[in-house]
Amino acid sequence: MPSGWGREERGAYTSVAQTEEVGAELTAYGKDIENESAGSINNLINGRDGGPPEPEAYENAPTADDYATLPKVADKLPWGAFLVAIVELCERFAYYGLSGPFQNYMANKYNDPNGLPGALGLKQSRATALSNFFQFWCYITPTLGAVIADQYLGKYLTIKYFSVLYMFGIVILFVTSLPYSIEHGGAFPGLIIAMIIIGLGTGGIKSNVSPLIAEQVQATKPFIRQLSSGRRVIVDPEVTVQRIYMIFYMCINVGSISAVATTTLELHVGFWAAYILPLLMFCVGFWVLVSGRKRYIIKPPQGGVIGNCLKALWIASRNKFHLDSAKPSLQGPGQKRHRITWDDSFVNELKTALLACKVFLFFPIYWLVFSQMMNNFVSQAGQMRLHGLPNDILPNIDPITLIILIPVVDRLVYPFIRTHLHLAFTPITRITWGFLIASLSMAYAAILQSRIYAAPPCYSSPANCDNGKISEGKYAPNAVHVAWQAPAYILVALSEILASITGLELAYAKAPENMKSFIMSLFLLTSAAGSALGIFIAPLGKDPWLVWFYGGLAVAAGATGGAFHWTFRGVNEGSGIKVLGVRVESAVEEEIELMERKSEDYEAAAAARV
Repeated sequence: MPSGWGREERGAYTSVAQTEEVGAELTAYGKDIENESAGSINNLINGRDGGPPEPEAYENAPTADDYATLPKVADKLPWGAFLVAIVELCERFAYYGLSGPFQNYMANKYNDPNGLPGALGLKQSRATALSNFFQFWCYITPTLGAVIADQYLGKYLTIKYFSVLYMFGIVILFVTSLPYSIEHGGAFPGLIIAMIIIGLGTGGIKSNVSPLIAEQVQATKPFIRQLSSGRRVIVDPEVTVQRIYMIFYMCINVGSISAVATTTLELHVGFWAAYILPLLMFCVGFWVLVSGRKRYIIKPPQGGVIGNCLKALWIASRNKFHLDSAKPSLQGPGQKRHRITWDDSFVNELKTALLACKVFLFFPIYWLVFSQMMNNFVSQAGQMRLHGLPNDILPNIDPITLIILIPVVDRLVYPFIRTHLHLAFTPITRITWGFLIASLSMAYAAILQSRIYAAPPCYSSPANCDNGKISEGKYAPNAVHVAWQAPAYILVALSEILASITGLELAYAKAPENMKSFIMSLFLLTSAAGSALGIFIAPLGKDPWLVWFYGGLAVAAGATGGAFHWTFRGVNEGSGIKVLGVRVESAVEEEIELMERKSEDYEAAAAARV
């Protein structure tokens, strides 16, 4: 094994409680255990690569009593993980810092008589469509970045090279947003070119940075640790990955607060000032990425993995879509033979990845709802009394809420559910609640919009009536305070903790080892699908139809959450999951079953060696 990989200290493990798919088999971070060969047991005894035994493979492994009585905690996070998180913080600072002013930049005129900052004058619906195109592009390009990383360059080099492209795109945006460029017609073509280049840069970073941060944690098997206080705990890699993505997502939202600064600069200085700040911060992130090179655990690319997946799926399609037909062990007499370069475990991993993709199919509706705060919510604020605030500063309530709630949920809520309530707050349950809370946010937006339409001076035609006309082209907003928008953003933030962060966990945990970036890109692709839906419905997002618009989104999100829960209802109704012919009813019983089976395997393999 190349030295740059770092040594895995413990074996792979996951509990059935974390395996959510209906009918799914026992998995270890997405790897099938039921069909694992006897050689895997020998690896646990003799060491992962046939060397000396792993010191804590069985000595510090939790017993059945430990699982029933000891709390699960996260392992200590290495410095490499924090450095990658800082890189992501800087990248998200740049992304949200430059995209925060986009709606005003596109929708309003240069020197707008209403006092709102602007440049292109495309109006709300066209600006929303272009904003959705940018989001769509930024979330479809990660597939390209994932293929390059998994097949050719590896995650680190892909992030490094695409970061240079990203910086070049921001430079173009900055130059074409200067007053001289706007006045001479350079703003619109410059924006389109910048969007395309920045989207490409984003694609190379987003699909790789989240699996890279999780790969910094080497331990993959639970073990007992005695704290300085004498208390014994179970260090669980699943809880560690959950914490990593909580920290990762918090860094994303710390970075996204940049929109507070850029929207203020846009209003008081100009768009050029709003766009040079993200450029400077991205340069800081690039410096951290390059200077911290020796602290990262970097796994080299495994070329051919994606091609093997496509070939395995092709073989399955030729055999009534039975994926087992792609296993080498079934290429014997009486079977149609294919040229195969993988083993049976690869097919089992591919099965698990496909099950995760089944979960991802529901997410486009969620991202469609989420995207409203980046465009239509901004325009909604422009119809309300701002009291000196920029109309596009309110979306920053979302990241601020997340920064406050993520530590609370990670350190208090989830541990309380695990250790005191003894409930498996499963990923499927979390995602379902995420959809339902997102539905509530849209329902609230619909109610708020109805109040805006009921308020003077322009009622259902905000900023477009004689009663509200102040001067030529300038209108008074309707008499509703903009602070009433805050609950909608808070609800969206809460839904993100439950749905978005859990989706990241699933995308990493269920991906085969050599396809982490590619499976992550498929999860990000669901956001692109949501943006595509946003482009499709953008013409409906205008006065006086906005109450029905938000209400329809609330119904869509609620119905999707219900369909999602119904699809995976077998897990959450307590019917149990059948594992190796045994029905397991609770999280504790599942883990006891797993540990007892591992102990029996150990004894049998040891006896065979004697």
